[in-house]
Amino acid sequence: MRFSVMGCGRWGSFIAWYLHKIGHEVCVWGREGSPNLRALREGHMGEFPFPADIRLTEDAAEAVRFGEVIAISISSQHLREFMGGEAFHGVKKPVVLCMKGIEEETGCRLSEIATEVVGRDNVAVWLGPGHVQYFLAGIPNCMVIDAYDDALKRTLIETLRGNLIRFYYGTDMIGNEIGAAAKNVIGIAAGMLDGVDNTSLKGALMSRGAREVSKLIENLGGNPMSAYGLAHLGDYEATVFSKYSRNRMFGEKFVRGESMQGLAEGVSTSQAMQLLAKRSDTDIPICTAVYRMLYENISPEDALEQLFLRGLKKEF
Repeated sequence: MRFSVMGCGRWGSFIAWYLHKIGHEVCVWGREGSPNLRALREGHMGEFPFPADIRLTEDAAEAVRFGEVIAISISSQHLREFMGGEAFHGVKKPVVLCMKGIEEETGCRLSEIATEVVGRDNVAVWLGPGHVQYFLAGIPNCMVIDAYDDALKRTLIETLRGNLIRFYYGTDMIGNEIGAAAKNVIGIAAGMLDGVDNTSLKGALMSRGAREVSKLIENLGGNPMSAYGLAHLGDYEATVFSKYSRNRMFGEKFVRGESMQGLAEGVSTSQAMQLLAKRSDTDIPICTAVYRMLYENISPEDALEQLFLRGLKKEF
């Protein structure tokens, strides 16, 4: 099968590498002048070799025409603009969203944005744990594919299966998308705990973080158990503890007053989650504390104190 991968960042490049590895024809699109695309043309992605027979282009329309299935791996906040461009005009091909986020201005899930362009039955998501560095070193993991259309979901899982990734069938688009996006906010919180030497609180963060995300999913119409699946809780090790987690690293550097280059999707997601919490009348204290530190400049000490001084309540 022919796949087009839109985006040549770390994850997009890996997806292209993986699709090629399991026997598919692949075309990768990157923006004009992209240093990542230049590196791929030179035959490497970081310290790992990149296959020379993967097609590379700066022409988005060419890439969209090439693929029978289109995988998108770009910044979540740019998805609406990207899919609203000329390259996707009139396109009704299956689109797999390989990114995690919620549109910060509207609170829309990414599948809702893609549905407006290619139709509901052509939209799927690829979510779950795993760092590129581990996959490329041959260390396997489990991930989830979900879609509105069951036939598309089955086709993708059969097409994408391999001995490096074990895929599970998702059953809750709302829960999986919200959970996947929210885990990046929990990752920032984890980094903040590392930055103020309160790493011992990570166990409580994971437990209570999953609980508040579960309530948010339920109040938005999803299955609350999805918060305990691969897209959210299953991704905590890679997000809350790993040295490769950009969101964890961002949180740590933020509270230490240090800058970090590159994308931390949890920043915009923390803002979008405030919209969803208000819309569904859901209390999400941990995610709100992260939001207030990022956007309202309250100190980590004050945020932690507010969390601990909240009214006493039953755990469940």
